[in-house]
Amino acid sequence: MTNTDPAASSPARLEGLAIARRLLQIEASAVGTLSDRLDESFTRALDLLINVKGRVIVTGMGKSGHIAKKISATLASTGTPSDFLHPTEALHGDLGMVTRQDGVILLSKSGETVELLSVIPYFKLMSVPVVGVLGNLHSSIAEKCDVSLDVSVAEEGCPLDLAPTASTTAALAMGDALAVALLTEKHFRPEDFAFLHPGGALGRRLTKRVQEVMHTDADIPVVAPHVPIRDVVMEMTRKRLGAACVVSESGELLGIFTDGDLRRTFERGDRLQDLTAADVATLHPKSVEPTALVTRAINLMETYNILVMPVVSGDGKLVGIVHLHDLLKSGIGR
Repeated sequence: MTNTDPAASSPARLEGLAIARRLLQIEASAVGTLSDRLDESFTRALDLLINVKGRVIVTGMGKSGHIAKKISATLASTGTPSDFLHPTEALHGDLGMVTRQDGVILLSKSGETVELLSVIPYFKLMSVPVVGVLGNLHSSIAEKCDVSLDVSVAEEGCPLDLAPTASTTAALAMGDALAVALLTEKHFRPEDFAFLHPGGALGRRLTKRVQEVMHTDADIPVVAPHVPIRDVVMEMTRKRLGAACVVSESGELLGIFTDGDLRRTFERGDRLQDLTAADVATLHPKSVEPTALVTRAINLMETYNILVMPVVSGDGKLVGIVHLHDLLKSGIGR
C-alpha cells in the first residue's frame, strides 16, 4: 500500500529514518563484536556462577540497572535463581538479601560507578564471587571483580554519543549469553521451563501433551493390510482426516496412507482394483508418543512436511492420530 501522508517523505522524517537505521547498525555491530571477545574470562565467569548454591544477584545503576533487572529475570526464568539489587538501597539495608551462598553480577559502562564501588567490599567480606559486565576493563570496578567481561562499544547509537544505547544492548546480550550457557550447563529442560511459565500461550505450548488433542478410538481411521484400496479411501472419507493407518491384527502400526499417497498412486498409473492397503501405504511412518509435548509433534510435522501423524505407544500399538490443523487450533502459539 502506498503511503499518501505528505509528511512521510519530509526532510525531517527522512533524517529521522536515517538516524534510526544508523542506530540499529551501531547496536548490531556492538553485539556482533562480543562473540570475538569471548575467551577464558567467559568460561571462568560461567564456572563461578554454575557453582553458586544460592542466587545470582544482579546489580547496576541507572540504565545499567534496568538492564540488570532484565538479566536477573532471564536467569530466574531459565533455572538460575536470581534477584536484582539496587546498589544504593543495598547500602541502606538491602544487603541483607545477599548471603554467602550467592554470587553477584555487576553492570557498569564506565567501571567507576560510585555506588557499586561502595558495595563491592561487603560482597568481598562475605566471600561472594563477583562477575563484572563492564564497558571498561581498566577501571576500579574491574580491579575488584573476580572476573570481568568486556562489553565496551566503539560508540553509542545516540547522535550526541551520550545516551546509553549500544552499550546497554551489548550488556544485555552478554547477560543473555551467560543465562543461556548456564541453562545448558544445568541441563535445563523444556519441562523445567514450562514449570516456571505456567500462564498464557507460553505455558500451554510447554505443557500440553499430544494425548490431550489426538483423535482416539472410533475416530481413528484404521484399515487392515489386506483390504482393497477402495475400502481404504472409504475409511479416509468417513473419518475426514486425510489419511488411514494400516495396522496389524494385534494393533501395531504398520504404515499410513494419505491423500498424497493416493495422488501418487494415480500418477503412477497403477491398477487400483488390484491394490491393497499394504501395497500403497507408507511403511514405518513418522509417529509420536501420546505423552510428547504438542510442540514436538508440530515441529516433527513441519520438519517433514506432513499433515497427519499416528500416535503410538511404547510397544508400537496405534493409540491415536493427530492432524496439524487440530494442533495449531488447540491454543498452542508459535
